[in-house]
Amino acid sequence: MSTTIFDKIEDVRSLAQIVVETVREPLLVLDDRLTILVASNSFHKTFEIDPNTTPGKQLYSLDQGGWDIPALHLLLEKSLIDKTIVEGFLVEQDFPRIGHRSFLLHARKVLGTDKGHALILLGFEDITERRAIELEKAELQKRTGELLKQKEMLLQEMQHRIVNSLQIIASILMLKARAVTSEETRQHLQDAHRRVLSVAAVQEHLHSSGRADMIEIEPYLRKLCASLAESMIGESRPATIDIRADGGSMVSADAVSLGLIVTELVINALKYALPDQSKTAIVTVRYEAHGTDWKMSVSDNGVGRAENSGSPIKGGLGTSLVKALAQQLEAKVETISGHAGMNVSVTHATFVSRAAA
Repeated sequence: MSTTIFDKIEDVRSLAQIVVETVREPLLVLDDRLTILVASNSFHKTFEIDPNTTPGKQLYSLDQGGWDIPALHLLLEKSLIDKTIVEGFLVEQDFPRIGHRSFLLHARKVLGTDKGHALILLGFEDITERRAIELEKAELQKRTGELLKQKEMLLQEMQHRIVNSLQIIASILMLKARAVTSEETRQHLQDAHRRVLSVAAVQEHLHSSGRADMIEIEPYLRKLCASLAESMIGESRPATIDIRADGGSMVSADAVSLGLIVTELVINALKYALPDQSKTAIVTVRYEAHGTDWKMSVSDNGVGRAENSGSPIKGGLGTSLVKALAQQLEAKVETISGHAGMNVSVTHATFVSRAAA
């Protein structure tokens, strides 16, 4: 009878020992009583255990009872009752010689041995460093989340204080306007009061919307113009402010600049469009956006600048503010005036016209 490779190996245990020694991860071969039959060299090196002490040793009594680990009981005595394979069973333990370690245990129950008893292959995957990184990452994410919450609370508190401060300043300006005897000074103080309110409006809108980066233009313009209407429209004259916006959003700093422009143009329209105070002034604020391009315009039903001797002279404070703010927004200002009223538009476009002037 010809010989086979198995004839050259003493017994099945020798074959198992050879197979086990080829595995780099720590590996044990246990019988159904959890007695160690074979232990790999990597097991002895990893756990710093004398190779002569493992064969025939009961697993839980290994290393003077240091391996009597509840997680191992759960895995080997419960999990493998109804399963033949268990993958990735996490064990975190302070081992006698190597200290705290995190392992993923992989167990496989092998049936049908020559004596009818089962064998258990138990592998150890050391994830101590990976586990530490994961825990550190989780802790960092937790701390980052807490810091973000604190930042959000501080921003909300700051916005709340800014709104309150601006409203106090606006109230002081209004009190001063009522106290002075000079009509010109009163008008300047009232205009300053409205400008402060326009800045307060965007801060209040940011506070109520809970966002500190972007602001939706349509609700912001409505709130701003409502504030201007409350400040300027009273018993002395009939007037309305109509808002027509098709959505769009803008970073908060640009929204403040846009709000100041709207404030100046609406103030001018309500003050100078109709010299006849008995007629109803209609001011229309339009905003349209397409991508990064946008156009805002303020128009009125007045007599136009050419026929309005009471209009502010060119280069006045309001006109200078509008031009300066539009320049900050990289926008172009265009004014059209005629018998049907005045229209001032501020346009921001990403393209640059190459047509000849």
